[in-house]
Amino acid sequence: MTEPANSSSGSPVCRVAFLGLGVMGYPMAGHLAKASLDVTVYNRTHAKAEQWVAEHGGKSARTPREAASKADLWLACLGNDDDLCSITLGDDSAFAGMTQGTAFVDHTTASANVARELAEIADARGLAFVDAPVSGGQAGAQNGKLTIMCGGATDVFEHVRATLDYYATAALIGPASAGKLAKMVNQICIAGLVQGLSEAINFGQLSGLNMPLVLDVIGKGTAAS
Repeated sequence: MTEPANSSSGSPVCRVAFLGLGVMGYPMAGHLAKASLDVTVYNRTHAKAEQWVAEHGGKSARTPREAASKADLWLACLGNDDDLCSITLGDDSAFAGMTQGTAFVDHTTASANVARELAEIADARGLAFVDAPVSGGQAGAQNGKLTIMCGGATDVFEHVRATLDYYATAALIGPASAGKLAKMVNQICIAGLVQGLSEAINFGQLSGLNMPLVLDVIGKGTAAS
């Protein structure tokens, strides 16, 4: 088994299930396969899961529960709260197929409320839930250079961290939902910067300036931050 590029203490889990193969999840799961982990993937559009298996090996599953039955650690990267609930709750869900004492790591940029709710449900079933949204975009996912903000128990985080190291650098922010809240801070910072940049460019254009030249010049100073 290949050692993670962002090595931390502990050992990666050998059998993993990855649920959700979008622009982020597809390459993230790919890094686990390249590290010689036994990966089972699930995607709502099954053809996408079959495509991933053809490219990376491993196995595909028809339901989240089937994927859960073939793994010791479960990871998901989905679109929103509803998508997350659809694969964690119900008869064919991942929670229904997980064994007690195991962990579910959620990379979805979802709400803090759903993270708290799923953490409570998981705890009642003897499972562990880590909310772990990512930052770094598609390029970060493809290059294995994501940043993960985690919320959950310290011992669970330390258990899953070595596996996350294959595609990201992870940090524990606090208890359940802390990861989602930290991602909100991240998004607010980005939104503020984008808004400020947009206003500056608009001002420069209205003033008749050569904005490509202006941006090149100010990009060599503190505005490059």
